[in-house]
Amino acid sequence: MTTETQALIAQIRALPDAVAALVQGLRVEQLTTPLIPEEWTIAQIVHHLADSHMNSFVRCKLIATESQPTLKPYDQEAWARLADGSEGEIAPSLQILQGLHHRWTHFFEQLPDEAWQRSGNHPEDGAISLRRLLQRSAAHGESHLQQIKRLLAASSEIC
Repeated sequence: MTTETQALIAQIRALPDAVAALVQGLRVEQLTTPLIPEEWTIAQIVHHLADSHMNSFVRCKLIATESQPTLKPYDQEAWARLADGSEGEIAPSLQILQGLHHRWTHFFEQLPDEAWQRSGNHPEDGAISLRRLLQRSAAHGESHLQQIKRLLAASSEIC
């Protein structure tokens, strides 16, 4: 396993604790109030991370076990507008992230070297290998951590 791969897996492992630390102690109003135009609320981001990473984990398992599986896209904006994707009760999504990321990092750490090149077909993005899914998932988590930080900074400017 390369040093880059190990670093990306470490990012996946660290995400749940990093998200939990950022949102710890926030009130429901802070979680559900739109703070920046055209941006999701903090609650929507936390729920989205759980939704998105569950989908990514399933995609990884499909790629690892099937020959060139089709990876189903979903409308993340529509999911974020659903009640369970926007409510202020984020504890269940934080719990999902903890358990999911534990399993996901174990999955990645146990992959044999030859499996990293296996791929699936995404209707919008084309062929995606397990290595690329790891890279994208780590970057996805980091981008949403930065988004939460921007929202928290905007919140403190408003107060």
